[in-house]
Amino acid sequence: MDKDELLEDVRNYLDITFTDRETDEKLEGIMERGMAYLDRVAGIPLDYGKEDMPRQLLLDYCRYARNNVTELFGKNFEADLVTLRNGVQADDYARQQGYI
Repeated sequence: MDKDELLEDVRNYLDITFTDRETDEKLEGIMERGMAYLDRVAGIPLDYGKEDMPRQLLLDYCRYARNNVTELFGKNFEADLVTLRNGVQADDYARQQGYI
C-alpha cells in the first residue's frame, strides 16, 4: 500500500471529508510519526496495508495525535502494544526454530 492510499484511509477513519493540502500535510506527518512509534514498539517495520493490528493501532494513533492527546495513546493501548510486541517476538522465535 502506498502512502497516498494510507492517507486516504486515515482521512476516512477520521471522518475528514474535505480536501485541504495543509490538513493532508499534517496527517502525513502524524502518520509517519505513528508508524515510527509502532515500528519501534514492535522492533521491526510493520505492514500497515492489511487489515490487522498494526493498521488499527496506526489509525488510532492518528486519531489521538489529531486531537493532541498522544500522551494518552500508550496508556490507553498498552495491552494492544504489548500484544503486538509479543506477537512479533513469537514470530521471530518461530522463524529461528524453523517452524515458519
